[in-house]
Amino acid sequence: MLKTEQRSLLASWPLFLAAAVVFFLVRRLYREATIGASRRRLIKENGCRPVYKYPHKGVLGYFFGYDTIKENYQAFKDGNFNETVRHRNFKNHNTIEIRNFKRAFITTIEPENVKTVLSTKFGDFSLGKLRGETMSPVFGNGIFTSDGEKWEHSRALIRPSFTRQQVADLSSYEHHVQHLLEHMPKDGSTVDLQELFFRLTMDSATEFLFGKSTNTLVKGQENPASERFIDAFTYVTERMARDFRTARLSRFLPDEKRKTDSEFVREFAADLIKDAIASQRDLERGIGEKKRSYTFLYELLKVTNDFETIRSEILNVLLAGRDTTASLLSHTFHELARRPEIWAKLQAEIDELGGHPPDYETMKGMKYVKWILNEALRLWPVVPNNTRVAVHDTVLPLGGGPDEKSPLFVPKGTPVSYSVWTMHRRKDFFGEDADEFQPERWEQLRTGWEYLPFNGGPRICIGQNFALTEAAYVTIRLLQNFRRIEPRDHAPWAEFMTLTMAVRNGVHVGLYSE
Repeated sequence: MLKTEQRSLLASWPLFLAAAVVFFLVRRLYREATIGASRRRLIKENGCRPVYKYPHKGVLGYFFGYDTIKENYQAFKDGNFNETVRHRNFKNHNTIEIRNFKRAFITTIEPENVKTVLSTKFGDFSLGKLRGETMSPVFGNGIFTSDGEKWEHSRALIRPSFTRQQVADLSSYEHHVQHLLEHMPKDGSTVDLQELFFRLTMDSATEFLFGKSTNTLVKGQENPASERFIDAFTYVTERMARDFRTARLSRFLPDEKRKTDSEFVREFAADLIKDAIASQRDLERGIGEKKRSYTFLYELLKVTNDFETIRSEILNVLLAGRDTTASLLSHTFHELARRPEIWAKLQAEIDELGGHPPDYETMKGMKYVKWILNEALRLWPVVPNNTRVAVHDTVLPLGGGPDEKSPLFVPKGTPVSYSVWTMHRRKDFFGEDADEFQPERWEQLRTGWEYLPFNGGPRICIGQNFALTEAAYVTIRLLQNFRRIEPRDHAPWAEFMTLTMAVRNGVHVGLYSE
């Protein structure tokens, strides 16, 4: 009897399998039909038109975008990635669809589209899985790697640390500037300012974050661990940038250094956090000298004691705080060294201070300093490209149809990237001389979403005033100590891309105090 039932069940098994297959196929077809009907309705209601599709070359290009991925990788190595993207994607179009390995994505330089993604339809887009998969192993789930409630929580934790009161405390920069000056010859001997700027901002950022600086510029306090931290931090962020620009195909290449450097960055940060926590506990027991300066970590400890949360947020802010200011200063002085007439105008404004360090309100009123920093951020935005991913079907206002003036349908899961680099060079916004460094354009220029050095919308960089204030202060103090600057490297400018952008060859100059 049992064998008969077993045979009966075995005989019925193909029928059950066939029924299951039919069920799932019918359900999938029903879902696709429903989604298709919903999409057709959305397209019709908004008057969407097709977007221009990039003409990929070859079978691998057509299906996987291999041709442009290969071109991106080479441009990344050569230091001209952003210009390659500009001339390839946007020579004749402002919005296109282009394939990148698994799927097609939309890329645009239309301010209205960028505004839609970052602001008016903020809820329709997320950071996407790629950013989390690329950055989280080192930076954890912090403000720059998270979405939704986690991002809102991170922002709420961090925002109080960037109030006007904290930003306006210029005394916190002065001793770091003095250490910087100790490394700068005054007789015209060649020095790489970019290397010094990245050390300066690492020192100032770690003091602000941990209450304890890496002190890489303090002579006699050289620390091999701090030196390795700087190198490791730079290496892992450069490898992350490569992942972004090759659809993460580069992750299949062997890279033991990336693994060990990633571990070191997290361990180094953990040690600084533990030391800072121990110091804070000693202070609470009346042991040691009370810190006068504001410390980000101590403020975080007031609202959370979760160690991983603290480390993640600190590493996220360190990335922005260190790289943004150093990149801005490097590009500013790279240009000043080649433009003596601009240096002279800047020097004249700074000379009105009579050699005294500026206070916050005075510095805010220094127009030419502001114009120069704005122009440096326009031509060399710290983050020249960015991407969001549609979390459900949505619509962009421009990019559809032959004239690209019609709305554009964006299916769920589609990445939408925007090239800040290219948008900042649009002649219809910034004039026929948009490729030139002209600070005076800011006397009349009033910008909107076409100028995005610090992103926009709810995720606008909350530390932008902090970065601009530090950059302005350092610029002023350097010109108060030096009367003349000369370039010592006449090679064409090339980019060095980590998660931010710097000058590939450094900023080699000679400075004279008289």
